[in-house]
Formats: sequence, C-alpha cells, structure tokens
Amino acid sequence: MRISIVGIGYVGLPLAVAFAEAGHDVVCFDVDVERVAALTEGRSYVEDVGPDVLAPLREHLHPTTDPAALADCEAVVICVPTPLTDEHEPDLTYLEAAAETIAAQLRRDQLVVLESTTYPGTTRERLAPILEDGSGLAAGSDFHLAFSPERIDPGRTDFTVRTTPKLVGGVNAASTERARALYAEICDEVVVLSSPEAAELAKLLENVFRSVNIAFVNELAQLCDRLGIDVWEVIDAASTKPFGFMRFDPGPGMGGHCLPIDPFYLAFKAKENDFEPAFIELAGRVNQAQPAYCVERIERALAADGKQVAGARVLILGASYKGGVGDTRESPALKIIGRLQDLGAKVSYHDPFVPELPGHGLTSVDLDSALSETDLAAIVTAHPGLDYTAVVATAPSTIDFRNITRGIESDTLIRL
Repeated sequence: MRISIVGIGYVGLPLAVAFAEAGHDVVCFDVDVERVAALTEGRSYVEDVGPDVLAPLREHLHPTTDPAALADCEAVVICVPTPLTDEHEPDLTYLEAAAETIAAQLRRDQLVVLESTTYPGTTRERLAPILEDGSGLAAGSDFHLAFSPERIDPGRTDFTVRTTPKLVGGVNAASTERARALYAEICDEVVVLSSPEAAELAKLLENVFRSVNIAFVNELAQLCDRLGIDVWEVIDAASTKPFGFMRFDPGPGMGGHCLPIDPFYLAFKAKENDFEPAFIELAGRVNQAQPAYCVERIERALAADGKQVAGARVLILGASYKGGVGDTRESPALKIIGRLQDLGAKVSYHDPFVPELPGHGLTSVDLDSALSETDLAAIVTAHPGLDYTAVVATAPSTIDFRNITRGIESDTLIRL
C-alpha cells in the first residue's frame, strides 16, 4: 500500500516507521519544513526512532510538504496536535487545517483515519463535514472515515506500535473494516468498536482514569506532608495488597500531550450535553496546581537553610515531562522553573535530553559544576543514567519529587 501520515511528530513518525517496516510506502507530510528536511536526510528528532532505524527504511519513507502527494495514497492518517486554548477548551485548529488540506486532495475510496486525541463526536461532527465540503464526496459511501486513537508512550520499549492493541471505529461498517485491515498490517491485535464516538471516548477514559488517580495520590502526598507521614511508605504498604488496589505515584505534576489535556476535552463534551463533570474537572485542577505546591516545598527547604527564594541558586534536574525523553510538552518542570524565576530565584537546569529552554532563557548546564555552585537541587524528572547518590552528596540540599533517591539516606535530602 501507499499510506500517508499527516503530522510526523512523536505519534506520526513511529507510525510511519511501523508501516515502512511492514513494506509499505509512506508519504510523511508535514508543514514543518525543518522536520521534513531532517527526515529527508535520515535525521530523527524523536528519541524512540534512531538513525539506525531510519537508515534501512529510506526507500519507503517519503517526507514532503507538498499536499499533492496525498492524492495517490490508499489511506491518510491524521496525527496532528489537539491542544487546549487559553480558556482550557479544545483547540482543533491543527486538525481543521489538516482536514482542509486533505479535502483538496481526497479521492473516491480513500480511507481517512484520525488518530489525534479528541472528544467524542469530533470525527463525525467536525472532521467529516470539512472533508465532504472540500471534496464534494460523502463520508461512508464515497470515501471511508474512522477514528483510531494513538496509544504511544514515548520512551517505552515493552509495548510498541505492534504489541499495543489498536482500537478502531468507523462511521459505518465498511469504514471500520477498511481501518481494521489497515492496522492489521502493523498491529498484532485490532479491537473493533461500534463507532468513532466509542473509540474517541475509550481513549479519553484511559487517560482520565490515570489523571483522576494521580490527582488523588498528589493530594494524599500533600496531606502526608502536613501529617508528617512518609507518603512513599504508605503507598508501598498499600501496594502489598494483591487485589483491589492499583499503584499510582505522586510527582511534580503531569506532562505530555494527553494526560494534562484529556480531562478538559471530556469536560468540554460533557458540558455540551448539560452534564457537569465535577469529578473530572477537579482532577485536572489538582494536577495543574501540583507544580505550585512543589515550588512551595522548595521555598520551605530554602527557608530551613536560612535562605530566601529571591536570589537563591536553584538547580532543576530534568526539564522534559518524563525520564528518558526530550519531550517538554506540558512539562511541570517548565512551570516550576517559570514560577521560581518570577520569585527572583537564580534558576539553572540540567537535562541531557533537552539542551536549551529558549522560553526561559536557559541552556542545560554541566551537572558537576552546577551541583557545587547551587543552594538547592530539585529532582523534577528522573532521567536514567544520572548519579543521584552523587547529587545528594554534593548539593547542599536536595529535594526529590520523583522518589528516585529511594535507599539514599542523608540529612540534606527531602522527598515529596
């Protein structure tokens, strides 16, 4: 087959690689000229896809900024961002632009699949009309349309595109079957749902489930702080129960494209249907407030050493939203850095995966020299390969928001 991926970022590029590895030709379409140029030269900008992976696939991957290349593809898969507006409502700007581009090239019997996370009804109510109006074709009869949520977890190797079950739901039975057959080429298991709405909501359920539980354990951590109880000891104890309990760990806040955003997508749709999603919105607010709580803990740690945050030298360890990747989307570290800068702290950071933070005027510093020149080191992202024993031994004070220092005993170490 000849397949096009619209949007070749953290979701689209691994998907393109999977289809190319299965022997299919893949048109990698993106409006980002630098991203297309990098892929053309065999350079990867996604940690999970190294140059050794791209090298043998060059003849199957066709990066382009030319929308005309979409016309001769059997399937077009949309993998564009779906962020939030400043008012915390769905921002479908990228999706609508992609739909208009596809509509101008759409032909009969093509399959269009949306993978971007969104609220129930988007595929049928927002995407389909744009495709139909721009092409003069009807969804479900002239062309096929389905939703299949991405389930990629950047940096993870135990579950891949092939081994993670794929959900598909089309606007009719024929569309669903076309989507099922497409993903059967690269996925060991394809789970068929009755509609795109069911598939859209299933993806939100996966992530909102995590958001709600993370919010609960983050609140528990704050309560344990006031009670003088070690939250990690409590979680370890509860985790010994072999049934009826699922472990979630507290942290500095949630990052990435999905977890911080999905509760608000679901809440938006709920309100459209006169339903007040109090529980879901509360979880979103609790998690968004967690970086501010971490800044308060840093302020208290500095005060215990007789220092004010204004003028204090604070070293942030980790700028990406999770360990082992360089993705800073919605990273709580950025919010912590920004708040500390607003309070007058002299902030530096070290992250082997994120060389610079232009928005904060910072570049990653050498760890050894920074540790000896700081007043406090805060572990915000637990990257592999860092010597955290040395961090605790060298820094005058260390606060660990990830429990990566478990087993290290020191009077200068504070855990969330």
